[in-house]
Amino acid sequence: MPRNAYVTDLKTLQGECTANFIRLTRLLGDLEVGETREVELVTHGRRVGELCLKLQERAPYTSIVRVSQRGILDSLIETPRMRVHLYHDVRMAEVTDFQRQRHFDGRYRYPNSNMHQPDEKLQLNRFLGEWLDHGLAHGHSLDLPQLP
Repeated sequence: MPRNAYVTDLKTLQGECTANFIRLTRLLGDLEVGETREVELVTHGRRVGELCLKLQERAPYTSIVRVSQRGILDSLIETPRMRVHLYHDVRMAEVTDFQRQRHFDGRYRYPNSNMHQPDEKLQLNRFLGEWLDHGLAHGHSLDLPQLP
């Protein structure tokens, strides 16, 4: 029985990118190019790491933010890091680089040589959303107003 090809769910991807734009702009606040915002992550009263947001570039219609995390397992595992492009005119944020890998397609044949999931791009943007939600819900920073 032939398998159906994966069809990109553009509505879901665009929804995730729009939500990520809102999350990131809340966390970035009035950050200037070159500045970093560090949000200490606390779970059950214990510090588990820091969400680091660095505004690398800002132009009238786009910005580039590096998102990374430092934590208690830094010496044991490679911590996640990604580059995110914010598109101000359409109010969307898209992961464009994850762990030094760039340019993700909207869909991949499976299996493939890099072992990408068919919906890799959507999964990366969902991961960013969950990561930012955690920062908003459990983050503490001295230079930010209280995160609701």
